[in-house]
Formats: sequence, C-alpha cells, structure tokens
Amino acid sequence: LLAVLLWLVNLVEGGCSGKCCKGRDPTCSSTDWRMDRVFGTCFCDGTCKHTGDCCYDYTQVCPAQPCIVSEWSPWSGCALQCKPTYRVRRRSIEREPMNGGDPCPPLEEKAGCMEYVSYQGQHCAQTHGPAFITTLEYNIERRKRALSTESEDAGFCMEFKLESLSQQCTMETQPHARWMQYLREGYTVCVICQPPAMNSASHSCQGDGTDFDGNKILHWQAVGNPRCRGTWRKVQRVEQCSCPVVHSFVFI
Repeated sequence: LLAVLLWLVNLVEGGCSGKCCKGRDPTCSSTDWRMDRVFGTCFCDGTCKHTGDCCYDYTQVCPAQPCIVSEWSPWSGCALQCKPTYRVRRRSIEREPMNGGDPCPPLEEKAGCMEYVSYQGQHCAQTHGPAFITTLEYNIERRKRALSTESEDAGFCMEFKLESLSQQCTMETQPHARWMQYLREGYTVCVICQPPAMNSASHSCQGDGTDFDGNKILHWQAVGNPRCRGTWRKVQRVEQCSCPVVHSFVFI
C-alpha cells in the first residue's frame, strides 16, 4: 500500500509539470525518471541539459526558447572628429532565453570611422602621415551622407603591393573588422581616394603615395584596430579599381 501511495505521489508531482526554472536552481527538482533513464532526483532548471540530469519530460514541458533581440539601431556618428576612431550601433533584448535556449548575441558593435569636419565646422582632411584604410563597404554609407555637400569629384584608385603587416590583422574577429583578415603580404590591393577623405586643395588622400615612386616604403593603418598596421609599395594610380572586393579598400 505504501509503495502504491509513493507511486501516486510521483505520478502527480513528478516530472516537470508546473516547474520550469531559469538558470541553475537545485530546488527545481522532482523524483522521477531522468532523460538518461535513471530513476531518482531530476531537474527542470535552465541548465539541466548541460548537466545531463533533466526529468524525462523536460523538453516537452519546458521547450527551449532562444533569446530574441531587436533590430540594430542606426550607426552613431564618430566618437571624435578629425582622427581615426569608432562608431557604434546597438540593439536590445526583447526576450531573455529560457530553458537552455540560445543565449543573446552581442548587443553592441563598433566599427572604424573618421569625420572630416571639426566641431568648429572646419574641414580637417590631411595629406601627411600613414594611410588610414577601412573596408570598401564603409564608403557606400559615407558617400550617401556626402552627396549633398561634397563635389562630384570621382577620385581615383591607388594600387599597392603589401610588404608587411602585423599579426593582429589576421586575428581580428569582430564582425565589422573581419575585412582585415584579407590583408596578406605580397598581395596587391586597391584603395579608393574620394571625398570627403580627399583633400580639396591637393586632390589626394593622406598617405596615398601620390608624390612617391614604387621604391618608397609607405605605411598604412587599419581604422577600427590600431594594432593592425603595416607597409606597402605603390604599384600604380588608375581611374577605376579592378581588385576583387575582398582586396579593395578605401582611404578614410
């Protein structure tokens, strides 16, 4: 009779019925069959799948619900003016993950950028110093913003042969900095010089090597990761770039 009563109690209170707990909760348990077919204490908390001690009905009663996030906000402006820096975009959590569902992805992303107008409204593009480069994708957004204020100067394309680069370039994994992984020693890359990076007086971009021949070692730096930098030699100046997209960049 006692055994029957215990069986009835387990039947009513066993499994995960009425129990679905967040995180690791040792009190969120029952006495019933586990998913690994062992009878005893089983759990219905958010980590039981990782520890292998879920009650047999956990996946049915407490289905996994992944994190849901909002759409990305628009990109912010550059954090600083007249020097390489970063811009930011963010998103928010609309639903927290439940029952071992996929965790939330990053809620903030940063990407390199540079503004060419100071807080006083003065144009501040330079022509000396290392070349600052970024992904060709950035130029699409920049050109959209500049259409109403910049001249129609189409600019030009400069081809370089990469001589050296730091190991930080190939180790970069941030979503908007992965373009740095395509920088390789010995490769020929194309870099576009266009407004607003182009100096209106000299019609050149900082570090583009316009005044040097191919024997001159020139320095470049990736915007978004100051540790990704190296050297290259100028190959030629052309009107239109012909490099593959992954080997095409823009002076910033």
